[in-house]
Amino acid sequence: MIEFRLSPRSGVATYLQLVHQVRHAVRLGILHPGDQLPTVKEVVGSLAINPNTVLKAYRELERDGLVEGRPGVGTFVRDSVHGPPPGNHAALRRSLERWLRNAFEAGLDAEDARALFETSLQNSREEGVA
Repeated sequence: MIEFRLSPRSGVATYLQLVHQVRHAVRLGILHPGDQLPTVKEVVGSLAINPNTVLKAYRELERDGLVEGRPGVGTFVRDSVHGPPPGNHAALRRSLERWLRNAFEAGLDAEDARALFETSLQNSREEGVA
């Protein structure tokens, strides 16, 4: 089961942080079709947020077809995100973690690293690489 975390300084709405975490967990193979998401009550209890925020996130995921709500039972992952199998991610993740260590050792903070990564990703898209 996924354990949600919030970053109050991210500038991203709370419900979107939940949506992104579910999408990432499905994409990385942490969550699979049939897996149950935490109940609204569990999320509210662990994060101290408004239940409507969790419901909004789950509704968005449901609209996207990624999850389905089952009345009286819970919310379950419905579909997987198409792409390379999660096993292919391991080597890339290790490489990215090395890159991050090097970036932090060079004096970048998390926001600097994020900005550099996002700029590089955008440049790759423009060049037709990504």
